[in-house]
This record gives sequence, C-alpha cells and structure tokens, in this order.
Amino acid sequence: MEMEKFSNGHGAAVPMDEEVPQEDQLFLEHKNGPTKTPQFTDFEGKTSVGMSVFNLSNAIMGSGILGLSYAMSNTGIVLFLVLLTCIACLSSYSIHLLLRSAGFVGIRAYEHLGMRAFGHPGKILAAVIITLHNIGAMSSYLFIVKSELPLVIQTLIGQTTGADVWFMNGNYLILIVTVSMILPLALMKHLGYLGYTSGFSLSCMVFFLSAVIYKRFHIGCPLEVFGNYSVVTEPSDDMCATKFFTVNQETAYAIPILAFAFVCHPEVLPIYTELKNPTKRRMQNVGNISILGMFVMYFLTATFGYLTFYENTEAELLHTYNKVDPLDTLILCVRFAVLIAVTLTVPVVLFPIRRALQQLLFPGKPFHWVRHIVIALCLLFVVNLLVILVPNIRDIFGIIGATTAPSLIFILPGLFYIRIIPTEQEPMNSRPKIQAACFTALGFVFMTMSLTFIALDWTSGEKRSLGGH
Repeated sequence: MEMEKFSNGHGAAVPMDEEVPQEDQLFLEHKNGPTKTPQFTDFEGKTSVGMSVFNLSNAIMGSGILGLSYAMSNTGIVLFLVLLTCIACLSSYSIHLLLRSAGFVGIRAYEHLGMRAFGHPGKILAAVIITLHNIGAMSSYLFIVKSELPLVIQTLIGQTTGADVWFMNGNYLILIVTVSMILPLALMKHLGYLGYTSGFSLSCMVFFLSAVIYKRFHIGCPLEVFGNYSVVTEPSDDMCATKFFTVNQETAYAIPILAFAFVCHPEVLPIYTELKNPTKRRMQNVGNISILGMFVMYFLTATFGYLTFYENTEAELLHTYNKVDPLDTLILCVRFAVLIAVTLTVPVVLFPIRRALQQLLFPGKPFHWVRHIVIALCLLFVVNLLVILVPNIRDIFGIIGATTAPSLIFILPGLFYIRIIPTEQEPMNSRPKIQAACFTALGFVFMTMSLTFIALDWTSGEKRSLGGH
C-alpha cells in the first residue's frame, strides 16, 4: 500500500498492524490489551445488539416505503421480489466490505476509511457525500411533516378544506416539530440512546403495515371514490388484475426507489462504534437482521398496497387512500404514526452528518458540548430553510439520490476494500478483490442509469416519482 501509516485523529502516526484481525477479534482493544491513543469518538460501547438493530433498522427505513407499492405496480409481484432480494443482498455485502475494511485498520468512521484509502481527498469526498445524502434524507422527512401534519390537524378539527390560520401552515409546523421534538434528541451525546426512540419509530411503521394489510380486505376494486377526488369512470378488465411480471416505461425508474430504501451505510460504523463487545460478526449480524426485517416489511407493504389499488396506485401510498375517504379514522391514525416515525428518524440521520463535519472541520479535537450543539443547530436550520424556501425539491432529491446513494452503497465500500486490504494478502486477481471491483462497477452503472432517467424526465416533462430514503 502507498500509505503505511494513518492518522489516529490527534495527528499522531500509528503503524498499521501486519496481520488482519480475525472475524471475532474485538474491533477495539480493551483495557487489558495494548495501549492505544484514544480518538475523540473513543468510549466504551454500551449499546446492546437489540438496540443496535433498532437503530440500524430505523436508519434503513425511510420515506421510500411509501413508494414501494407504486414500484410494484410497474414491475409486477415476481419482478419486484427479485429486485428487492438482489438489492437487499447487495446492501448486506456492502456492509461486509465496510466492516472488513474498518476492522483491518481499526478505523471506526466512514471518513477515516476515505483517509486511509485515498488520503485527505478521500476523507473530504466521503464527508461531503454523507453530508449531502443525509441532508436530502432529513429534508424528505420534514417534507412529509410539512405536507401531512396539516391534513391530520384539518381532519381532527373537522374541516374539509384548509383554513388560512397559522396552525394549518406547514412551514410553522415543521419549525415547531423541529424545536420541540427533533432538537432535544439531536443534542444527545451518544447515538445508542436513540435506540428507544428508534424502537418506537419502528413500532409506528409496523402499525402502518398492519393498516395497509387491513385496508386490503375492506377496499373494493374498482374504487368507490369520495368527494371530488379522481374518479375511475370506465373500469377495464385489467384494472383489478394482479400482475406478476410487467415491464413498462416506469419499470427501470422503480429500481432507484428500491435502492434508496436500503441506504443506511453512513450509520453502520457509528452504530458499530457504540456496540457492546464489538466484533465484525456481531455487527454483521446486526446488519443482516436489520436488512431482513426491512425486507419483510417492505415486501408486505408493497404487496398489500398494490393489491388494494392495482393500477390506481399513486407514487405516495397515503395519497392513494384519499381517493376512498380522506376522513377515515384508521388512515388518520396511520398518518399520525408515519409522522412520528419520520420525525424520530431525523436525529438518527443527523448523527453521521455531525460526525462527518467534525472529522472534516475539527480533526483530533476532543468532544465539546458547544461544538456538538452548534453543529446540530446549524444543520437543522439549513434543512428547515431548504424545506420552507424550495417549493418542489424532487429534482434536487433526484440528483442527490442518483449520485450519493450508489456512492454510499456500491462505489465507496468497494473502493475502500480494494485500496485498504493489501495486495500481499489479497492480490487484485483474487476472488474477493474481483467481487469488490464488480460491485464498484455496478455502482457506476446504477449512477449512470439514474442520472439518465432524471435527464429524460427533465427533457420530456413527464411526471415520474423518485423514491427517497
């Protein structure tokens, strides 16, 4: 390797171990082991495997779950299952590459892996990609709050149309939610404490899934619409037919929706850091369990949502239920549950951004509460300003999602593995290195394809929906 030493965060050069740690070797040496210089993120991991699964599952789960039924309507059940399985397996393999690279050099931050692999430019690139992607994710969550919370309030007070009052204004509501709920959680020192809120957030999404399954057996097809919502005038024979395999203009565009739904990689190493008795095998189990749980939830949500509305499925599943009855009590509760889930996810997504900024702007600095709080306040201010001032950021999300998501899932983990694992141990023609190279190439293909569809969307002016994490 070109770099035989790497910085430990305090500027001191630490020799790289000659041997690769075993699968079960502790990620960090304990007190009885060799003395090491502590890093600014260094502390004894106290988070259990269960809490770590909650945190990582909450990081995986995002607003993209609302678009999965739409993706299935454009792929069919069988093709959707194949694509979902492939992306879930690739995401698990990506976590394996990250843990393998991190365990070899004893680095616990995504940005430090970039530093170890490509020097300071690699560290900057990783930090910028994480920051842009997670800001986009946080903005998508707050956009759900901005659009759905006024509808919840409107239903609770019994109004059929929106009133021009401050508590029905989404811009005011996201500020209130940010200050009262998101900010206190974002100011916590350790990510592990958010396992409790992550568990509650996942419970809300389980309730959302239960409601989708329940409504499948209580909504007929063709739809009996309510009020002034769009009406199906002439039901066709195929309108309520189940499609197992279909290809149309939107099929390939459904692939980014599925991929974005599994982006969790910036959170993997922070969660690894706080895992009790951290080993690669334990963290890989955390990743596999989280991905498997989200795989089941995603497939069930997509299937029962699709089997409810078939061709009438909209890009956001909750909006489709408005066709039936916007005042439905169960759907009102579902909206409320989704709002709670996305609100509690924002602090989990904020932690990797703050870590990336601290690694980039304040390398080697010990933890300081003022810096911790100021970074959180600045990030929340930027995200709220973006949500308030930009009326439609679908194209912005598209660009960020088409570039940062494949970078985090495919490109960077593969490149880190190729650069960090020495050729003396694994030559470039070895099977693991070839697999990592193909994995990286797949990321570039995915990025090119996604950007192509966005360009076609801009040039043709057609309405296409891009799912976010």
